[in-house]
Amino acid sequence: MSLLGHNHKENYHQFFEEAVNTGCVWGLQHTDGSWALSASERNSDTNVMPFWSQPEFAQCHATDDWADHEVVAISLEEFMEDWLMGMHTDVLLVGINWDQDLEGDEYEPLDVLHTFEKDYLSQ
Repeated sequence: MSLLGHNHKENYHQFFEEAVNTGCVWGLQHTDGSWALSASERNSDTNVMPFWSQPEFAQCHATDDWADHEVVAISLEEFMEDWLMGMHTDVLLVGINWDQDLEGDEYEPLDVLHTFEKDYLSQ
């Protein structure tokens, strides 16, 4: 499987389609139990938690600052019911299918939840 391209819109749609098809998303968890975070480019007071639609997309980022992180699957149900609501409460943004240069857009958690419910799970 090839890595994600630099078209953020395509990566965004691929995330939702693959998450629905596989029933999970992938994140990077530190050996101490914490999860990978990145400073937001939109808001200096906010962090972004990135997620990917394939383990290989996440694995290429388990280097440098995230070298002590492992790729972990999160069921789509848990991601939608627990994670996105928790991230909203914690004032975190969601990074979706960031490319190998860690570039991609940042989204409000409730917007991601709404997109799943409206555009991908209502069909």
